[in-house]
Amino acid sequence: MTLRQKLVNKQFIKKLVPYFFLVTTLLIVVFNDFFGKEEDYHIYILLFFISMIVWMIRWLVIQIKIILRLKKDKTQAELMHLKSQVNPHFFFNTLNNLYGLVELNPAKAQLLILKLSDMMRYSIYEGQKDWVSLADEITYLENYMDLHKMRYHKTIDIRFDVDVEDPGIKIMPLLLIIMVENAFKHGVERLRKGAFVYIRLKAGLSYIDFEIENNFDSEEKSASGGIGLNNLKKRLELVYLNKHELEIANHAAIYKIRLKLIL
Repeated sequence: MTLRQKLVNKQFIKKLVPYFFLVTTLLIVVFNDFFGKEEDYHIYILLFFISMIVWMIRWLVIQIKIILRLKKDKTQAELMHLKSQVNPHFFFNTLNNLYGLVELNPAKAQLLILKLSDMMRYSIYEGQKDWVSLADEITYLENYMDLHKMRYHKTIDIRFDVDVEDPGIKIMPLLLIIMVENAFKHGVERLRKGAFVYIRLKAGLSYIDFEIENNFDSEEKSASGGIGLNNLKKRLELVYLNKHELEIANHAAIYKIRLKLIL
């Protein structure tokens, strides 16, 4: 008999135990009604009801486990769908830039390809995990900003201040990039000059505080992230429910967004 067969048989026997106990008790009660003593009859009746209660509790626990498992599977599926929406805009634009850069500046194109490859690898493999280290997320953000600096033919004031107590603390992957993408997509890309993106990341052992400030073209209809920020809010609700604060301010062509996470 294989190990798998032994495990299956063991699980099958465990499922039969409460039913066996219930049927046995019921038979004892029935036969005792004809042949047993009256005081024994009351004891068997008590055992019968106890076995019924045990069986019902076990059934209820199984149903609760099934419901929780289905809920977890649904949450995981929704998270995977939301993660898959991150970065397509950026990757497509970068590839388009590469097409023209390969002939004009091969050395720069090679460096850009390496950074893009690292980002895509991280997005595909690390992005599917439940948690990653904050250090890895920071590296991902730095690669993203480096690629943007190489793409544009204009001066951009980019600042990234990091104050992290423990780079090994865990965070949901590809979360912070949504806000960074929003700053570049709706700010830097639409401004001809004077564009800036100021990013501040502070983290202790029990919290993460991430803030971005960028300017945008005041003639644009909206500086908000649309799908990107809706994606962010849904992911926060699924993973950091009641453990996050998201603040958004939009005034005088300056857009600010701040996310606080309780770990």
